[in-house]
Amino acid sequence: MSTYRGRFAPSPTGPLHDGSLVAALASWLDARAHGGQWLVRIEDVDGPRCPPGTAEIILGQLSALGLHADEAPVWQSRRGDRYQAALDRLIAPGHAYGCACTRAEIAAAAGPRAKHGELVYPGTCRHGTQGRPVRAWRFRVDGRVDWHDRRLGAQTQDLETEVGDFVLKRADGLWAYQLAVVVDDAEQGITDVVRGEDLADNTPRQIALQRALHLPTPRYLHTPLVLAADGHKLSKQNGAAAIDVGDPPARLREASVALGLVPPSGSAGDVLAAAIAQWRSARP
Repeated sequence: MSTYRGRFAPSPTGPLHDGSLVAALASWLDARAHGGQWLVRIEDVDGPRCPPGTAEIILGQLSALGLHADEAPVWQSRRGDRYQAALDRLIAPGHAYGCACTRAEIAAAAGPRAKHGELVYPGTCRHGTQGRPVRAWRFRVDGRVDWHDRRLGAQTQDLETEVGDFVLKRADGLWAYQLAVVVDDAEQGITDVVRGEDLADNTPRQIALQRALHLPTPRYLHTPLVLAADGHKLSKQNGAAAIDVGDPPARLREASVALGLVPPSGSAGDVLAAAIAQWRSARP
């Protein structure tokens, strides 16, 4: 697959930890096993949560481990004009609309939280804001999305009952992840998305946006999560420690084992070479 293009897209809210390294390695391995290109995108649209210098730390960690991108990194914080153009394309045919609801109003009107932890928006402003000023912009969902994951198999989600009309541009003016990632994947020509299983629930929303914007849908592969000692997902929010890149072979062996691979002893290059060969057999 000479046209394969994959990416690793960290949010720079903190340095890479064991869980995010596993996601990075999986995406790198999939690209290399398919003879493709591997890109790095800095997903820093939520600027207030991204401490200055963190993205550079992440890029340094990847480099120290031998995970080198084939193109210069793309920074979402510099791409607001692309996201606005996409939003305008959705507003014109009625796929997106302005919403005047506050968080408190949504909480009072919404039903139970969806599986992904968010409130299901009840559609209050679907037919207009009744003269109230627009605070955010939402995507008008329509029915069920069926899709296939290379590891998880057949997947389905009813966007209307499980998600509701979701936000594209927030009340604080920041762009929502769902719109930014769809625009960037299309513009960068991404053919395959390999990321952690915690993001699988986002995929139907992204596919719905791709269809509304007439953009291609990549193949998806969601990898097993690395769990903390308490059984919860290892993340920056629950205090996951930054990886120590002083011993690259050891870190790469640990990440390989988490992906179900059997790494050899030796240098970082030896570990990566063996991982590519094993991944090629396990994930065609």
